[in-house]
Amino acid sequence: MLHGQKVVVVMPAYKAEQTLERTLQDMWRDVVDDVILVDDASSDATVALAKKLGLRVFVHDKNLGYGANQKTCYREALRDGADIVVMLHPDYQYDPRLVTAMAAMIASKVYDAVLASRILGNTARRGGMPLYKYIANRALTGFQNLLMGAKLSEYHTGYRAFSRDVLEALPLMANSDDFVFDNQMLAQTVAHNFQIGEISCPTRYFAEASSINFCRSVVYGLGVVSTSIKFRLWKWGWIKSRTFSSSPTLRLLPEYYNTPAAKSEETDSDYLPTA
Repeated sequence: MLHGQKVVVVMPAYKAEQTLERTLQDMWRDVVDDVILVDDASSDATVALAKKLGLRVFVHDKNLGYGANQKTCYREALRDGADIVVMLHPDYQYDPRLVTAMAAMIASKVYDAVLASRILGNTARRGGMPLYKYIANRALTGFQNLLMGAKLSEYHTGYRAFSRDVLEALPLMANSDDFVFDNQMLAQTVAHNFQIGEISCPTRYFAEASSINFCRSVVYGLGVVSTSIKFRLWKWGWIKSRTFSSSPTLRLLPEYYNTPAAKSEETDSDYLPTA
């Protein structure tokens, strides 16, 4: 709880058995009320370990994709009564100690969304980000800032926090079930005029950390370009776009997130590791 607001951390997981416990051990619990892990049909022991560690676990019966995983994460966090939701990957690539700071930036009512940027502080390359990914990050970010009229240091971090108001307002069900979901969600956040803050975040690239390969990176990059162009054309009033629709049927409405979409693997333990 932070300033009377419930803080829930969500973890979109896929084969995170090797890194999950380390991630939780480094996450300070002082303001975190609940941790929800959504497993996207991992073939390893991610679910068993998460249950052992006392997390609230939800399991997709089949692999639905990273974007679909996030939809379940946010739905279950809203159903859990979250006022602030922080998404942290369980692969230990991002520093879990920043959860408190990110949640505080939203609890202060200064920002509606917060991104943990690998670019601020020049930590991306020092943390092992491949050169081609760094160059693509900078090029795509510059392109999006130009077309969307924003000024973010990067759009491609997977470490982010949102207020409940943001999650209930955005048409998230219009978004992809794949990796470009992240980018579509930020474009929607800008479109709805929510305030986005950033915080510098060290990053780690290592064997067990999840990372998409070159081919899927290209597909993601093309999706980013498409999202940016759609945003600009929609902003000019030249097109109607489902991504930026105001239709309530595309939001995570109560009647949606009160309907089970993933199998719950509840545990009896209240234990969460501390730093």
